[in-house]
Amino acid sequence: MPKLDLSAYDTKGFYDEMYDENNNVRPNYKLFAERLQKLSQKKLNTLQHATDRAQLSLGMTFNVYNDNQGVERILHLDIIPRIIGSNEWTELEKGLQQRIKALNLFIQDIYNDQKVLKDKIIPKEMIFSSASYLKELEGFKPPKDIWCHITGSDLIKGGDGQYYVLEDNLRCPSGVSYMLENREILKRTFPELFEQLDVKPVYNYTHTLRDTLESLVDIDKPTVVVMTPGMYNSAYFEHSYLAQQMGAELVEGRDLVVKDDIVYMITTNGLKRIDVIYRRVDDDFIDPEVFNKKSLLGTPGLFRAYLKGNVVLVNAPGTGVVDDKAVYAYIPRIIKYYLGEDMILPNVQTYICDEESDRKYVIENIHNLVVKQTDASGGYGMLIGPKSTKKEQEEFIAKIKAKPRNYIAQPMINLSRVPTIADNTIEGRHVDLRPYALYGDEGIKIIPGALTRVALEKGSIVVNSSQGGGSKDTWVLNS
Repeated sequence: MPKLDLSAYDTKGFYDEMYDENNNVRPNYKLFAERLQKLSQKKLNTLQHATDRAQLSLGMTFNVYNDNQGVERILHLDIIPRIIGSNEWTELEKGLQQRIKALNLFIQDIYNDQKVLKDKIIPKEMIFSSASYLKELEGFKPPKDIWCHITGSDLIKGGDGQYYVLEDNLRCPSGVSYMLENREILKRTFPELFEQLDVKPVYNYTHTLRDTLESLVDIDKPTVVVMTPGMYNSAYFEHSYLAQQMGAELVEGRDLVVKDDIVYMITTNGLKRIDVIYRRVDDDFIDPEVFNKKSLLGTPGLFRAYLKGNVVLVNAPGTGVVDDKAVYAYIPRIIKYYLGEDMILPNVQTYICDEESDRKYVIENIHNLVVKQTDASGGYGMLIGPKSTKKEQEEFIAKIKAKPRNYIAQPMINLSRVPTIADNTIEGRHVDLRPYALYGDEGIKIIPGALTRVALEKGSIVVNSSQGGGSKDTWVLNS
């Protein structure tokens, strides 16, 4: 059976993670490329098909809310991994730790002393107009002064080979279960390569997560639960997976009750006090007494119990103000202000439509820019200028003029690519990177792996699962 022929693989002027500009295999990929070229296309397709079946058997599915078909999908795992060297990962770790430390100080400040606003490092209107800013938290400090316990920042690598932070995810960062399950599947697909390449393990994430959650309270054997919106949520697989792996109860809002400002779980043996809630329910829905009055997903009195220090919520409510894409533009200044340091991992250049000069530039150059709605996620509320029609551009210009605060714009960046199986061949597909960080009593720990999301459609730069994207396992090497 003929072996796989990669001689025609074309990097097409993009930064390719596996091949350099001369089509030579990069050092990190040398052993993997040798293994790949011993396979036939038929064998590779067989391995890929087995991976698809494994995902279905594990229940690794999600729902797309606006999909009228109502069909659960797998987050397609392409079996060609992304491989990152030790030195490269060390720099990523430093950059993420710096960023998370500064963001945590920033959140603490804006809900308390507000020095950063008084010193005009960021316009106060930018914060107070954010949909995620919770006035109810002013004057509040969470246990251990930690707000962002779990972070999943999105990074991209540009044509220059430099990593950039594309956005921060502090509200309810998702996808870590896919990172963990992708690894288990790939270990069965290429078992010998893990030992040969000395790939760093990620299996202990849930143990570290449990330790992080327990470190937030000063009692022995605290009761930890995972709070889910329920089985119809798009990320329900992840909620149930993490609860099972941590040995924690999976609860919905209706499973909890608040008495005398203390949170209890309803069990067959009566009420059991809850100490830490890893909540996967958005701020607006956690407590109908305070936020969305019609919410059936939360627990009445939960927020009051939190403010009185009787329960810990992870991540802390109000952290979503940092996820606001307009606030993102000020993060280089925020890091400098709180840490006195230059940013290690740079932002993508960002134009704030609420500022007149930036807005004028965006409107005049919208055909060359990526425009994003500041409070949207999942690839929605976005215009990719170079791939848009004149009509779409005019519609976004009207939206920007009507509500400039709600939009930012960035230059189009050619995301790096990784070889991907596509229609009985291997072609480059654009990727991003979502590493996960845990912040507890012992500091900030970056998990030595990540969820690599891949745009499966040829030429697309949209990697979101809700927009048809897939995933890859991310191998971080020890040396």
